[in-house]
This record gives sequence, C-alpha cells and structure tokens, in this order.
Amino acid sequence: MNLFKLQDDHMDVSVESTPADTERPMSDVEETTPLAVTDYEAIANKIMPDLSYEIEDFQYSTWQINGWRNLEKRMTGPEFDAGGWKWRILLFPFGNNNVEAVSIYLDFADPKGAPAGWHSCVQFALVLWNPEDPTHYVHHHAHHRFTAEESDWGFTRFYDLRKLFTPSENRPRPLIENDTTNITAFVRVLKDPTGVLWHNFIKYFTSFLSIFRTLIHKYSLLLWPSIFLALCLTSSYSYDSKKETGYVGLKNQGATCYMNSLLQSLYCTTYFRKAVYAIPTEEDEPIRSASLALQRVFYQLQTSNTPVGTTELTKAFGWDSDESFQQHDVQEFNRVLQDKLEGKMKDTKADGAMTKLFVGKMKSYIKCVNVDYESSRVEDYYGSMNTYINDVTHIQLNVKGCKTLHDSFKDYVQEETLEGDNKYMAEEYGLQDAKKGVIFESFPPVLHLQLKRFEYDVQRDAMIKINDRHEFPMEIDLEEFLSPEADRSKPPRYLLHGVLVHSGDLYGGHYFALIKPEKDGKWLKFDDDRVTPVTDKEVLEANYGGEIPNSSPLPAIRPGGRNHKRFTNAYMLVYIRESDADEILSPVLPEEIPEHLRRVVTAETFRNHQGFDLANFDDRQYPLSDVPHFKVLKSDTYGTFKEMVAKKFELPVEQTRFWVLVNRQNKTVRPDAPISENCVNSTMEEIHSKMAARQNELKLYLEVSDKPSTTKTWFHPNEGNTHIMVFLKYFDPDTQSLEGLHFLYIHKFTKVGEIIPLLCEKRDLPPNTPLKIYEEIKPGMIEEMKPKSTLHQSEIQDGDIICFQKALTDKEIQDHQAAGRIYGIPQFYDHLSMRIVVQFKPNPKPKDREQKQKDPEPKPEFELVLNRKMGYDAVANQVAAHLNADPMKLLFTTANLPSGTPKNVIKRNTTQTLSDMLQASYLPSAQLYYEMLDISIVELETKRFFKVNWLGTTVKDEEIVDVRLPKTSVVDDILEAILQKVSLSTPNSKIRLYEVVNHKISKEYTGTESVERISEFSTLYAEEIPKEELESNANDKIVQVFHFTKEPVRLHGIPFKFVIKNGEGFSEAKVRLQERLGMNEKDFAKVKIAIVPGTTYSKPQYVEDEVILSDISWNNEDCLGLDRVDKTGRAGRVGGAEKAIYIRG
Repeated sequence: MNLFKLQDDHMDVSVESTPADTERPMSDVEETTPLAVTDYEAIANKIMPDLSYEIEDFQYSTWQINGWRNLEKRMTGPEFDAGGWKWRILLFPFGNNNVEAVSIYLDFADPKGAPAGWHSCVQFALVLWNPEDPTHYVHHHAHHRFTAEESDWGFTRFYDLRKLFTPSENRPRPLIENDTTNITAFVRVLKDPTGVLWHNFIKYFTSFLSIFRTLIHKYSLLLWPSIFLALCLTSSYSYDSKKETGYVGLKNQGATCYMNSLLQSLYCTTYFRKAVYAIPTEEDEPIRSASLALQRVFYQLQTSNTPVGTTELTKAFGWDSDESFQQHDVQEFNRVLQDKLEGKMKDTKADGAMTKLFVGKMKSYIKCVNVDYESSRVEDYYGSMNTYINDVTHIQLNVKGCKTLHDSFKDYVQEETLEGDNKYMAEEYGLQDAKKGVIFESFPPVLHLQLKRFEYDVQRDAMIKINDRHEFPMEIDLEEFLSPEADRSKPPRYLLHGVLVHSGDLYGGHYFALIKPEKDGKWLKFDDDRVTPVTDKEVLEANYGGEIPNSSPLPAIRPGGRNHKRFTNAYMLVYIRESDADEILSPVLPEEIPEHLRRVVTAETFRNHQGFDLANFDDRQYPLSDVPHFKVLKSDTYGTFKEMVAKKFELPVEQTRFWVLVNRQNKTVRPDAPISENCVNSTMEEIHSKMAARQNELKLYLEVSDKPSTTKTWFHPNEGNTHIMVFLKYFDPDTQSLEGLHFLYIHKFTKVGEIIPLLCEKRDLPPNTPLKIYEEIKPGMIEEMKPKSTLHQSEIQDGDIICFQKALTDKEIQDHQAAGRIYGIPQFYDHLSMRIVVQFKPNPKPKDREQKQKDPEPKPEFELVLNRKMGYDAVANQVAAHLNADPMKLLFTTANLPSGTPKNVIKRNTTQTLSDMLQASYLPSAQLYYEMLDISIVELETKRFFKVNWLGTTVKDEEIVDVRLPKTSVVDDILEAILQKVSLSTPNSKIRLYEVVNHKISKEYTGTESVERISEFSTLYAEEIPKEELESNANDKIVQVFHFTKEPVRLHGIPFKFVIKNGEGFSEAKVRLQERLGMNEKDFAKVKIAIVPGTTYSKPQYVEDEVILSDISWNNEDCLGLDRVDKTGRAGRVGGAEKAIYIRG
C-alpha cells in the first residue's frame, strides 16, 4: 500500500483504502509519565485534547499482538463497536511505504457496506504499550471525518522500528518484550453540529489515484507537492451548497473574494436587495449598467443551483480583466458601491433606502469645564469608514488596545481634555479648559462596523495588520453611547447578522463572510463558490484573533508547542437592530422582483440546436441556445402569458400550448407535461409551484398546432392518451450537422420500423429510404433502436428524442472518412462531447500595462466553440479568421490556474491538440491569451522581443522602444538597437539598461549578458548616463533614488541613479534632483527627501537643507527616497501597484 497527505482547510485527507498519515515527528510523542494505559478513562483524557464538540460515544479496544517478528506485512486487529459502527486497528508492523517505522491506523471496517453519504467524525488516539508494564507507551492522536472513500486514518511514522525492542527514551524496558506488545485504540465519536465538520469538499477520481500511487511508489514522497497540485486540478466538488444550505456561492474571478463576501452580505440583507430591485433598469444593458448587472447577480443567487459568475457585473463596473486579479479593501469597495447605488436610486421609488438602512446621526461637541459654553454640530454617518462621502461621515472602530467591541465603542466616544497649551478658545470666554468628544444621536437599522485591523506602526514606520484578540457578541446594547436627548422609541439593541473575515496579512490574503440570513436561522459560511453551515463558535471564537490555544481544533495544531497567532479575524461586523430585524430580513415577495425571466423553447430553437436535448440553457461547455426570454410578473395569469407569447410570434392563441420542461434524473431537460387550459386564470407562480416546484427557473416548450387534432381541440389530449410526443433530429453527414425536425405524436405500440415513412416525410426523403434510428438518451448514451420493437418496448415516453440518418453504403462511409468527415450519429455525438468554449483574451503583459499611451485599437475578448482534439494550426486558423489576422503571426499563452493570469507561451507544435494547449482538458471551459505579432512565430522562435522604457535626459520624459534581436544577442546589442531609434543630447553620450522590480532598480546590466537571461516579463529602462555620473570621482557616491508615498512600502514611479557629490550641500543637490525629475518649483516643493536604509522596516531619515549628504555614513543598500503623492493612483497600501477602486457603470 502507498500513501499521501493532502492539506485542505487545515484538515488532513486520505484517499480510499490508503492509510492516511499525519506525519508527526516521532521524537515529539514519547510519553514517560507513570500513568498506566490500563487506566483507560484517565489516559484518554490526558492524551486527547478537548475539541469542544459533543461526544456521542467513547470506546476503547486493546489488541494483544504476539510473535511480532513473524507477523505479516499488513495486519488488522479485532473489530469493535463505536458509535454504532465497526472499527479496527490497521497495522504495518515493518512500516508502510518503505519507511523505517511502524505504521498504525484506525480503520473503518466495512466501507463497502456503508450507507450512501455516510460519514463519522472521530477523534482518536493510538497507543502502543508494554503489556508487562503499561506505564511504558508511545501514542499519537488525531481527528478525521471518516467516509467510505476515506475509511482509514493514522500515522505512517508512528514509531522508529529500531527502538521497539530495546529500552530507549529513558525507559528501562522495551515497548515490545518477549515479541509481544499491545495496541489500544481510543475512539471518541463526535456529534457533527453542521453536517460538514472536517469535510474536505473534494471527490477524487479513481483513475487518477492509480497513477498517483504508482508515482508515489516510484518516487516516494519527494514529489508530493507537485502531485498535490495535479490532484487538486483533477478533482471535482462533491458538495452541493444549494442542497445543503439553500444558498449558492459566487465564483472568484481571480482576486474578487473581497467583492464576493460583501455582495453575499448585502444580498442576505433582504431590504437592501429589494432596494436594488427597485432601481429602474428596464432599458439598461447589463454590461453598461452596474444596477442591472447587480440585479441579475442577486436574481441568479435566488434561482441558480450552481455558483453564480460575476464577470458581467465587473464589466458593468468598467473593470478590465486585470482588475479581477487586483485585490482591494472590502471596506473601500463597500463605500464606493453604496455611493454608486445611492446615486442610481435618486428620484426613484428606491430613493432614500440607503439612508434608511445605514445612516445615523452623531454629535461632535466641545464643552467648557468652568463656564457654561458648548459648541456642537450634528452630522450624518454611515456605519462604515472614517472618511467623508456625500457629506456623510463613516466611522471606524479601534482594535488595538480594545479587548471587546464594547471597549471599541467606549474608545470611540472617549472625551479628550483640552487644557494647558491646548485650551479651547470659546466665544466671549477666551481660552478655557474643555472636553472634546462625540456622542451618537441615533443608530441606523443596519450597522456596518469597520474594525481597524490595518494601522500605521510608528516603530516600523509602516502599515501592519493588527491580529490582536477582539471579541464581539451575538447581541449588543448600545444604550450607553446615545446622547440623553436621543430618541429611544426603538431600543438600540442589535443582533449580529454578519461577519466579514480577512485571512492573511498586509501583503495579501483571502476574504469570506459568515452570515445568518434569517433572524432565527443558522449561520452559514460564504466562501466564494461554496456555502457551508457553521457553528456559533466558528462565527465568534475562530474570528476574534489573538492566539490559538494548543488544544484548539481550528486548525489542527500539534500539542505541546507554543501558541500560534491567528491571521484570520473579523474585519467588518454587520449588526441589525432587533426591533427592525423582521422588516430588514423579510422575504422578497414576487412582486418586489422587477420582472422574472421565463424561457420558452420554440420549434426554431430546437431546429438550430447543435447538441444534446432540445436546447442548451446553462452549460457553458457548449454554445448556449438562443432561447427567447419573456419578462412577466409572478402574479400574471397563464392566460395573459399565452397572449403575450402568441402576439410575439404572431400566432393564434388557441393554437399554442406550453409544456413544462423539467430536469430528469439522468441530467437531461425534457418536456414533462402540458399546461392545462383549465389553468388560464392561474398565476405563473402557481403554475411554477404546481408543475415545477423543484426547478428554480420555469422553462417551457411552445407547441404550435397547424391543424386540429380532433373536431373539438387543436391538441392531442395528454391524460389517458395512447400517443407519445417524440422529438426528431436528423443527422446529415454531408453538412456535418444536426437538424431539429420538430416532433410527432406516435402511438406507443407502433414498431420502430413502422415510423420510417413518417421520418422520411419529415425530412423530405423518398418514403422507403433506408434509415439508421437512434435514441438520444443522455450525453454518452446514444443507442440504436431495434426496428421490430415497439416504442413502448423501447421505453419511449413524452419528450424523448429520436435521431435518424440515411443508412450509408460502405463506399459512402469510406468517402466520408477519406474527407475527414463524421459518418454516423454515435460518432457525431462523441464529437459534440469534445466541444469546448474557449475564451480568448489579449495578453496583458506587465510592460504593456505601464505604458502611458493606450493601444489605439484595443484587442477584443471573444469566445470560440472548438474541439478538444483540434490541432494547433486548426486553432490558430479559427482565431485568425475571427480576428482577420495571419494565423502564423498569432502567439498563444496559457492561463495560470486558478488565478487565470498569463502563464506560459505555447510553442507551435503540429502534433499537439487543443487539450494539450489548455493543459487541463477536463475543464468545462477554458481560457487562452493571444498576441498579434508583426513577425511569424517561426521567426519569433529564433528571436527575443523586448519593450524598453526610454527615459532620455530626465525621468519625466518616457517613451517605449521595441527591440527584436536574435536569441544569440547580448545586452550591448539591445543598447545598439535603442541608439538607432532615439536621439541623444550629445553625440558622445552613453546609455545604459537596467531592470526594475516593484519600482526599484534590481539590476544594472554591464552589456555582456546574454539576452536569453532576461525574463520575458522584466520591466526594462534605458537612459542616458548623466554627465555628472560619468565625471564622478572616487570621493563621490552613486545611490539609487525611488519614489514612495508616506511609507517606503508604498512605492511608485521610476527609480534612477543619482550622484552624491563630495562636500556638496543638500540645497545644491536638490537643484540637481529637480532638474533630473523635470519638475517645476511648485511641485518639487511638495517632495520630502529622505535617506531610506536598506534594512527591512527601517525608518526613513528626512533630510534638512543644512545637511552634507557625503558626510553621512552610507551602506551599500541605502537609497534616497522621494516622499511624494502618486498622481497615477497606483501606490497601494501593500507595497505594490494597487489601483484605486472605482465603479463606472
């Protein structure tokens, strides 16, 4: 047997029938205390920490093992009961996976007999001990969610084999004495409070496991990190969020978790959702209207069974693909989104909704101590940030120095004493001692409390994340923070509704939301595309911050070590006033949704559909069908709806009938039953509930009758009818296409061979044309029908699909094969299953993003339906045809999973397929980047291409120089090529090339380096070497100058070299700096100049005019820093190029 270990959500995961391993170092588990193993209850409590979960059952079982040296390689102990299930010890006495240690696991005894979906959450300990002296033992403990697929768990390196038979680790006796030892399993079966305790959310592919085990066997554990990546990519979620919680998640576009967490919080605040629905958007386009796009996201969250995408929403925001990979602050996004929506709501029936929900009043005051004088003003505030938007204040609460949320409020309203040199100038009274503070006049129904987890650290002179423990309650009373004059008709008692959590540090991390959507409901965790139940403890204790106790199960921490700091903690809290909770969280009524989308499949839809079923509604692996949508209110009657559709298609209303489309168990969508004419006065909501209650969206098929079925009716009766409604598809190998031929009503006892004339008539074929007839059962199951069987015997029912084609001769088959055409229906359906929708995006190389001039002709993003088996040249031809370009001048780049950023250039290879190009052929959809070149890719393979930023004589002047050279070139060749394209200040000027990383010079090239050593994504600058630098002497010093805003981690701008002249005053050096920067007097006066030590977190030393820079002791890594405002808006909170967030749509 072989094993591997996978870490997911802090839980160890094993694979079916493969013992899993916690890989704890053996030296950490020796136990020398005198407590005997036979004191079972006491020893269990000693070696197994309290995980704070309810214990359903506790059992222990001891296995006495004799003749150890003669044991088989794999042994199982006697079975024992715990929690109503059979367990046993699994032993590899001489080690599993060739390790020099005994391997021991706890094994669920009957995984094949377990009920579907069975699991058991177990905390256990395994103890190996000397039967003659039970105070001599070693142990390990763990916890695991046992399933039929993950039925064993334990320790591969349980204990060193060499130490088993001799006294060691201060023990006078060996663990195995007289070839005999005992192994005891202590098992606590725990109650699963959420149904997903320790769930790993991954379903493994059995076929992959065999490959994985072979690799492990061959390469041991050295390859496990890379194999772990492959495993993650070839797995699929076995967890259904909608089924388990009633909610679905939002897909992460790359770094949009901050947006997803806030959107879920706002969506679950149903009053807010209703306000968004109330914005008039009937005439808007989704990709241009943020309001409409948000409405559509909210509606899909209500109706979809699968995670909802947000691409349309971010496009409506005006964001390009780069923005999807730029993480922003959730508090800033909340402010910008609310401001945008408030503007959209003005002068509509939603006007005032944002104020009603989120705005309160606060009084700022200064009150004199010794005289009767007070100055105050009352202003509106959002329960948000400490800035001003639309003249409304946003508040933030301190975490540092505050143990609880109550402490933070006390800190916020704490009075400041104005005295001594800081006395207050009061009108008519002069300077007076005074108290300055704020007090709340009112609180809004919904509080978005921003916790200051990111602060400026004076000692480090940098921004840091505050991970201190900060407790917040499920309920809080804010009575004491209201002014005496405040209106108390609604008591300020608040219920916790949501916790937005940040996991990580200043330089990156992940956001998720914990929300209680219903007042008396359960807490749920919204983590991008997954929604899971959570306990109160997971909401509170796990997100207070601070240190993790050793015994904490969140995550699995090795016992005995020091406490660890939590980097996962609450960042924003959502509280709802108790008296308003019923209104704020009231369900969305049908009439409060602008208009529901109803989809109707018509004969035209079916005729043009190239794929499975009657149409493709949602599966983006294949082209989506153009299904007509009709907007109707749920309260509209069926009769009204029929008249609307009949008018749309210019049909007599009496000749139309609708069939409800349902999802069958085999994953197909077929007509189930017609809507009775007796329902003309029923509402669409009633029809939905009665005929498609399990469907989130009502899908219909429109049947049109061109002649009456009987003298009394246009349609065949459905109940008690002996006829079956069968849909027909015809495959034409000449055109390589399917054609939907509408449907037929056929008697169920008709033989398949007897319908051939009817099929021929439908396709205008001669009556006795030989046909091949198949039933389209489901994707991957296309079965030929037997001519002598009846439709009833063939199990054909209403809505089934029959496919047929002309029977071909051997010669016709050979001709089709020779021409590369598919000749039969089964083969054509196989071909359809290989289709994939590929999204093509222009390659946004980093060096292109920094250009001042935007591409005058931006390259488009587009999708093509391609075949996975298609070769490289065929793919290039398809893309070239779409772009009207030369296929040999297209360069493709793979997308980096899961972020979607550009990864590796794809070299042209005539043998590789599209699946090879995508490097993940199992994905339902895929993405490639393209670049349009001005040379062929054949020539490109022999050359290197560089974009060099040319600076000239000042840092201000910048242009892009394109350089293309053979791969055998050196950097001097790049410089020579630049000289051919730029003008120098003097004929004898020299130039140089340097590389910039994060706005600092990382390397200056000498000229002899091979161009092959320069990364494709390097940011390169070239400039004239200043005359003063060429003429500098040994007493001068050349230093790097870079730009920053407030702290040296917030870098921006173009770095450069500068000469510190020996003995020169700083005021003279500033003149040269100003000239080098190309700045005017006014702008340069705003620049603060500092010496920035090269050591991490060192404080900049700001320079005064009287300083002589050359007299300072400079280290090699010290730089000059220019503290100035970044007018490009790129300087980020986290030392990188972070753009300010915006919403334009």
